[in-house]
Amino acid sequence: MKYYYAVIILYLLVLSKSVVAQSNNPIIGLLPRGTIMFENLSYDDDTLTRHKLDIYVPPTGKTTYPVVVWLHGGGWRKGDKYSAMDFMGSTAHEMIKKGFAIVSINYRYSSTDKFPAQIQDCNDALRFINRSGNKYHLDKNNIAILGFSAGGHLAALSGLSNNNNVTGFYSNGQIEQSKIKLIIDYYGISDLETLTGPGTTDPNTGVQLLIGAKATEAPDKAREASPVSYIDKNDPPFLIVHGDKDQAVNNGQSIELSKRLSQSGVNNELVIVPGAPHGGNAFDAQFIRAKLFAFLKSYLK
Repeated sequence: MKYYYAVIILYLLVLSKSVVAQSNNPIIGLLPRGTIMFENLSYDDDTLTRHKLDIYVPPTGKTTYPVVVWLHGGGWRKGDKYSAMDFMGSTAHEMIKKGFAIVSINYRYSSTDKFPAQIQDCNDALRFINRSGNKYHLDKNNIAILGFSAGGHLAALSGLSNNNNVTGFYSNGQIEQSKIKLIIDYYGISDLETLTGPGTTDPNTGVQLLIGAKATEAPDKAREASPVSYIDKNDPPFLIVHGDKDQAVNNGQSIELSKRLSQSGVNNELVIVPGAPHGGNAFDAQFIRAKLFAFLKSYLK
């Protein structure tokens, strides 16, 4: 009898710790009831906070699920793996409900680590999915990569350069391609050389902080960090979403990206959102979700 009570007490203690741990996560409450969470996993075999990721898995008991890698924004210098989910709650909720796993990652800030640290981190997270995904019910053969603002830039860069053998984009210099089937870019920068605005002139923000100089002063570095530099006919399809009132990244960046993808024969669709600024819940609208899930259903099997 004493043993029985001891087991019950131990179980309650473990359960209470689990509930506390989940209550500290600001995202789990936005997702469907029963969503399975694996939190603060290191994808780079170290203890850096910026090398942590969270995995959210549908509670339906399948062996594996197609994967959406979620890349936060913040000008490459702020934000974390919870960012954007707060104003994209309906999108994240529906993603889990429709049977997609979400892998949301941190990456190193440009204030401490210059480019290509950020794309190396994205590729290290993809390598983690390739090598350890089965343990967490992730289908490494069905990956979409989605990002917002700086994360949109990294999503586009990661997906487009995946077949270009750029050794510098891998932390260990060893290329490991991933099965990226779709790229979803919300208001990201596509060409650092043609970008205008405050992020290009202030050395403490934006492009200068990312590459360590103005794009005009370091054109080779700017081209290296520009997704459009890696477009070819073998790239994955794109869904591009941008507001027509974006005050931070002119939607001409997305218009040009879509044009150049089309010229190379890459299937893509550009959605310009009327009245939408840079970020916010305007991008969580039902008509945008309909586009997003039509693409996910078409390309992730």
